[in-house]
Amino acid sequence: MQALDLLLQNPNLSIPLKNIAQKVKEQQRITFEEGVYLYEHAELGYLGVLANLVREQKHGDLTYFNRNFHLEPTNLCVYDCKFCSYSRLIKQKEEGWALTLDEMLDVVKKYDNEPVTEVHIVGGVLPQYDVEFYSALFTAIKKHRPNLHVKALTPVEYHYIFKKAKIDYATGMKLMKEAGLESIPGGGAEIFHPEIRTQIAKDKCTGDEWLAIHEEWHKLGMRSNATMLYGHIEKFEHRIDHMERLRQLQDKTGGFQTFIPLKFRNQHNQMSHIPEVSVIEDLRNYAIARIYLDNFEHIKAYWAMISRETAQLSLNFGVDDIDGTLDDTTKIYSMAGAEEQNPAMSTQELVSLIKQVGRKPIERDTLYKVVTDYTDVVFEEKAKPQYYKLPVIN
Repeated sequence: MQALDLLLQNPNLSIPLKNIAQKVKEQQRITFEEGVYLYEHAELGYLGVLANLVREQKHGDLTYFNRNFHLEPTNLCVYDCKFCSYSRLIKQKEEGWALTLDEMLDVVKKYDNEPVTEVHIVGGVLPQYDVEFYSALFTAIKKHRPNLHVKALTPVEYHYIFKKAKIDYATGMKLMKEAGLESIPGGGAEIFHPEIRTQIAKDKCTGDEWLAIHEEWHKLGMRSNATMLYGHIEKFEHRIDHMERLRQLQDKTGGFQTFIPLKFRNQHNQMSHIPEVSVIEDLRNYAIARIYLDNFEHIKAYWAMISRETAQLSLNFGVDDIDGTLDDTTKIYSMAGAEEQNPAMSTQELVSLIKQVGRKPIERDTLYKVVTDYTDVVFEEKAKPQYYKLPVIN
């Protein structure tokens, strides 16, 4: 709070920025126009002070991560998103993969002796992966490992398979829950505004449809995440429009856990001519998201997408979660040119990364229940953290 008070005393601070800072101090919601103003006029240092205040009001120095792995059924897809470096059209099947149900279960079984708490399932959209297929997959995973949390598929996939099955969103999400689905990741949101969405992802579900599927999931008492793809052809008002729609749905349902800004990476896609934004803009974007989305508990930075160093910096700009240990099962980031070409980090490395910037590392499960508080844990020099025996904190 002292840093914010000093900020408010700055005679060179514009009246609009001073008013926004005062609102944040008093925990009042900023408006759409003020959100755009922050993008257009606020410097990084100013945004860091405000975002860090919000972050610490909600979480203090706690910084969350989880132990997870990715299961990617296929990179073949019926859609042709211009920004995507990961997917291949069906006619390009020689460049892709499409796992069978048994092969997917083999991926899950590979982690039977690892203390992971979550499997994150997302990939391309193919006709053979329908409601029946995913119901069978979720059920099989839960039967094999009941305590493994199934976080799976985006509204892009659900919209397609429900339409193919001729069922509405409410019926479809109920079926998925009954099959073993426990939460929904935030992907497929991109940018909601049709002016941008029709240019970069015109074939798949609309922004309104994306929101509608999450709303039906929330009505079942379940939780989900949300993302935003930034740093391409969108304008600042499109980013705020995106966050405003999320904020409104969160007011209505309270079902979102985490907001994850996703940086556009320009390698190996149809938008490679567009330069990537700087790390400064990354940090500004995290900070504004933390300030604007006052009803979201968590802001997450995917360290595998933005680099370990930027993830560390983000912890002072509103971010309180840097995702999980992951491993090289995920190709989505590396194929787009992310710094982490083989994204794997041990628990010990994650804990060290968080502690280096003065934060307290907390291993969580998918729903943010504390698994282990690593604040006072000191690893042995040659310890293998994945086998390190620690008490579970409920």
